Amino acid sequence: MTIERSTKILAGIFTVSGVIHLVRPQAYEPIMPAWVPAHREVIIGSGVAEIALAAGLLAPSTRRLSGWGSVALLAAVYPANVKMATDAAARGNKPLAAAAVARLPLQWPMLKSALKAARG
Repeated sequence: MTIERSTKILAGIFTVSGVIHLVRPQAYEPIMPAWVPAHREVIIGSGVAEIALAAGLLAPSTRRLSGWGSVALLAAVYPANVKMATDAAARGNKPLAAAAVARLPLQWPMLKSALKAARG
């Protein structure tokens, strides 16, 4: 069973992002919504989840489950991405706001790849 190119790309994105979450969790703290408890622990946990999902996406026996897990993770972190964009705009940081807003639609191809893996 071959791995779709989009699944490999998603696994790569999750791996890189997961490592950054573990190595530099403080980079993610400013974008955490206030209603999320234990910011540092959630950041570390999401990094571990991203790495685990990346590995699962690459293994045929766990690809479907990891695809659904990837869908859930992408949905769960979307509010933080929206918060990053709105905070940057509110602070008047035009370059960061532009980058953050431009990043939001990039979540959709990732979601599409995760759904493709989940559906087999």
